[in-house]
Amino acid sequence: MLKLEVTLLTGRTIKQGVGKELGKLSKEYYSDVAVCEMDSRDLDSLGITENSNVKITTRFGSIVLRVIESQRSPHQGVAYIPYGLWANVLMSSDTGGTGMPSFKGVPAEVQPAPEEEVMEVRDLLKHFYGK
Repeated sequence: MLKLEVTLLTGRTIKQGVGKELGKLSKEYYSDVAVCEMDSRDLDSLGITENSNVKITTRFGSIVLRVIESQRSPHQGVAYIPYGLWANVLMSSDTGGTGMPSFKGVPAEVQPAPEEEVMEVRDLLKHFYGK
């Protein structure tokens, strides 16, 4: 199976903010936040196309997301995930005394995951947090 080492960034997006206002259980929030943006050349190197599922793994966790081509290209070797529960699975909870964990520059591995599903919010909460 092909794998690609990337630097993972997370942050706010307009779509993520709008989806949050509609509710974190809404289809809009899910479709706008349970995604990973990547450079088209990285998609090519993994042999996948936009809207495929990928498994992203960091030393903190692993999650399956739908991949989309970044509109902010070129930035080979960088994956971007909007803030949300899916991104939280991949990040450390350590704040280093600042009160806010680092959501930038985390080494990650991306691989195609055509047989795996992207978890919806309720399933993700139950799986990772037992709620």
